[in-house]
Amino acid sequence: MKLKFETQKITYKDSFKLSSGKEIASCEIAFQTYGQLNKEKSNAIMICHALTGDQFCSGINPLNKKKGWWDILIGPGKIIDTNIFFVICSNVLGGCMGSTGPSTVDPKTRKQYGLNFPVITISDMVKLQVRLIDSLGIKKLFAVIGGSMGGMQTLEWASRFEKKVNAVIPIASSYRHSAQNIAFHEIGRQAIMADTNWKSGNYYGSKQKPKRGLAVARMIAHITYLSESALQRKFGRNLQNSKTFSFNFITDFQIESYLKHQGSSFVERFDSNSYLYITKAMDYFDLSSRKGGLTNAFKNNNLSFCFFTFTSDWLFPTSETKTIIKSLNTSNAKVSFVEVKSDKGHDAFLLDEPEFHEILGGFIEGQIIKQGI
Repeated sequence: MKLKFETQKITYKDSFKLSSGKEIASCEIAFQTYGQLNKEKSNAIMICHALTGDQFCSGINPLNKKKGWWDILIGPGKIIDTNIFFVICSNVLGGCMGSTGPSTVDPKTRKQYGLNFPVITISDMVKLQVRLIDSLGIKKLFAVIGGSMGGMQTLEWASRFEKKVNAVIPIASSYRHSAQNIAFHEIGRQAIMADTNWKSGNYYGSKQKPKRGLAVARMIAHITYLSESALQRKFGRNLQNSKTFSFNFITDFQIESYLKHQGSSFVERFDSNSYLYITKAMDYFDLSSRKGGLTNAFKNNNLSFCFFTFTSDWLFPTSETKTIIKSLNTSNAKVSFVEVKSDKGHDAFLLDEPEFHEILGGFIEGQIIKQGI
């Protein structure tokens, strides 16, 4: 898979040690920046993307020519105002949009890694982000913000690198993946690996890619991002192109057509092996499994937190966030929490949700005053 686009990159020639104990000989991080870094370098915000996201969070994505995945929030005069802030968004380690991942050429073999790429974790992703801000000369971030897997990254920042950030905003996320979430991811991975074109991960250079398997994985995952009420409201049992059933296996229902479109469009911008690695990283994430559990993860933490959940999000329900908050209440952290009423499911954090945007803007304004930006 080779996608042509322009992005900023930094290559680290020294070995990058992973949580597994393995090392990557040379590591590259692809990123985009928006706005200007101030003289004091105190106005930087790190945006952490979700599973299928990328570094193009604002403006126009050079690949699909569509607006960035969080353009609704990030830009001049918007909630995350690039007239005020220097926004950084990087493609995660293991990704397929320029950062080192399974589709990257291994400098030792001069062939693409494929499954020879070592398994990674959320912690590894964040450690590479820390290298990035160090390279940019930023000692402390104004805030780190992310939804879903991006929220996991924000919590990793808070747990491991609390001295490098002032405020943390985890959205529609959790301190761990539930058994149900792991199950959905495993079905997706099996769909990819069952595709005969997957070839044990060695499909690079071949004209035939495991597109069907990846499309099915995307369709399965996409269902988890929505709510039953939103699906019913938008599609119901409406037929796609007819007033009667076809009585065969073509696309009868609008919801079928929608999911097929989600799958087919996804395979043009994402790498199947990256999907395997990133979903596994999410499954491994569990702050409560570390020594001392959640309480120790945020011990003596005096950061400012602002958590957001959505009432119809069954992938990362509000109860998961409340568990984190209970642990934070035993530390010195300053915690705000909002459950936003919405029927849009997990994907609500990416959509036009006025209450979410208004409260997020208020928290950021409060931090501007507090931090003296």
